[in-house]
Amino acid sequence: MTTVDDRAWRDVLVAVDVGTSGARAAAFDLDGHRRLEVRRTYPTLSPRPGWAEQDARAWRSAALASLRELVTRLGRNRRVHAIGLTGQCPSIVVVDARARPIRPGLIYRDNRASAEADALVDRFGAEALHRRTGHRPAAFHILPKLLWLRAHEPDGWRRASLALQPRDWLALTLTGENATDGTHAAATLGYDLRRREWDSELCGVLERDRPIFPALRASSGVLGTLRPAVATRLGLPRLTPVVLGGADSQACALGAGVVDPGPVSEMAGSSTCLNADVRRPLSVLEVTHYPHVVGTDYTTETGINTTGAVIAWLADLAYGGRRGRARAVDFERLDREAGAIEPGGSGLLAIPALADGDRTDPDLRGAITGLSLRHDRGQLARALLEGVAFAIRSQLELLVAGGAPPTELRISGGDARLASWNRIKADVTGLPVRTVPGDAAVTGVAMLAGLGAGVYRDVQDAIARAVHPEPSIDPDPAVRGAYDEAFARYLELVASPVIRRRPS
Repeated sequence: MTTVDDRAWRDVLVAVDVGTSGARAAAFDLDGHRRLEVRRTYPTLSPRPGWAEQDARAWRSAALASLRELVTRLGRNRRVHAIGLTGQCPSIVVVDARARPIRPGLIYRDNRASAEADALVDRFGAEALHRRTGHRPAAFHILPKLLWLRAHEPDGWRRASLALQPRDWLALTLTGENATDGTHAAATLGYDLRRREWDSELCGVLERDRPIFPALRASSGVLGTLRPAVATRLGLPRLTPVVLGGADSQACALGAGVVDPGPVSEMAGSSTCLNADVRRPLSVLEVTHYPHVVGTDYTTETGINTTGAVIAWLADLAYGGRRGRARAVDFERLDREAGAIEPGGSGLLAIPALADGDRTDPDLRGAITGLSLRHDRGQLARALLEGVAFAIRSQLELLVAGGAPPTELRISGGDARLASWNRIKADVTGLPVRTVPGDAAVTGVAMLAGLGAGVYRDVQDAIARAVHPEPSIDPDPAVRGAYDEAFARYLELVASPVIRRRPS
């Protein structure tokens, strides 16, 4: 990364991401190069199996601390044209009338609301809800989570005024404006996808006298400017525009240049989101849909809750040792050792569902089969990398079934740096793989900030200037047969009742 002392760049777009493992603020030049980034972490708590909670105050404090340090390190000689926002989605905090959190936030991988999701299916029908919202109900979504809170925490629910996602919470803090965009709204199950407005009947299941969700605004629109006290705290001009932005994976599609059908964006972080551009929503129930952050198209989304998190778990256990969290060098060693093993050469088969359930399959549990004393950590690493690639292939085949076959996989995010994993993904999926340098999610948010502030003429201008994919990694046809056979066994194992259990 270019250091902040490089005086060749003066104009800055800032992206702030309230993510799963922490918040970060990143500064980009107008050609899409990330010049500086500051991070602050926060923990995820699991008080019961299948639950995943975070402190919303930590979202806010980490984001503001990151942004304040970023501005300090940028210095006074650079102009921040706009700040764009994103975050993990769908995660939720319920606040009272004074915007104070009533309880810890529930993040996207919290699966406690499975019964509530099932009840929505019973009431409205899965196919009807999918046509209406672009989603098939799951504990992953916001509306089931709110129904769970209403049923199980009635005292807190009576004090509930607003349900905010992490990005919305930060937007309210920065500008005083209560708003969300279509990408976050779609993740609630209370949003009419085609009409692009809140669905009064679906939101009505919460039985409230007034709306709990924010007003809708455009992803690339300027929400407002900084509140005076916030501007002083950050060291920025009060009139600095704040652009609402979009959900992290949806912004990632823009940052990967996915604005037409064909290529698929993979946001490779703690979890994986796969997004493709489609002209109209697909009928495949397992494929969810969002309004694109730009234009009138839609983005499909499928995902896996624990992908990079699985590799970090193994790195902590087998590569980081007693040093605590694995360092970059440990991931490099893991990648190197896994890459030295032939495709399928470990003899192991892995299911990478280590979060007590997956996004649309809360009963699924992780597994590694075929273990023997002869296996070492490199073979375990290879099996887990291949297992995630099999999971990705299963998601991409849903697009094929819906009539939107993918032509290319564009990978960005922290785990795009693992060269052996990129090769495995190309060979397992049979698609060319191109990595997008840096993290396309925050790049996409910076692009939205630039569009909102008028830095870029239009979307194509933003892509031409800010998106720089690497050369293609083409699949090796010599290993296709072996991976086809292994993938068939993977699907059999996923369907097995042996690795399925409802959270207690």
